[in-house]
Amino acid sequence: MKQAGHVIMIVVTVTLFVAAVASAAPEQAAEKPSAANAGLLGLAAAIAVGLGAIGTAWAQSRIGAAAAGAIAERPEMGGTMLIFLVLPETMVVFGFLVAFFIIGKI
Repeated sequence: MKQAGHVIMIVVTVTLFVAAVASAAPEQAAEKPSAANAGLLGLAAAIAVGLGAIGTAWAQSRIGAAAAGAIAERPEMGGTMLIFLVLPETMVVFGFLVAFFIIGKI
């Protein structure tokens, strides 16, 4: 189960990165997408943010439980555990970044 979680996190991160690179590619024509494509782009932006948020929530739930136990035994580890809790938040930031790139095409 632990390995499946790691694989899911890696797949989501790589997917968001590839979508960001593809979205940042220069456009050849400055035309707006059709209504159907605009709707799909909106859905893609929502999925980018939603999956990033779900992955972050899952990671922070595990890290938070471990951090509480570690700080109970060794209070001097509070700063380190705070950094570990902040690291997964970058997935949400990347999701927002990809969503802004996608929404910029609408």
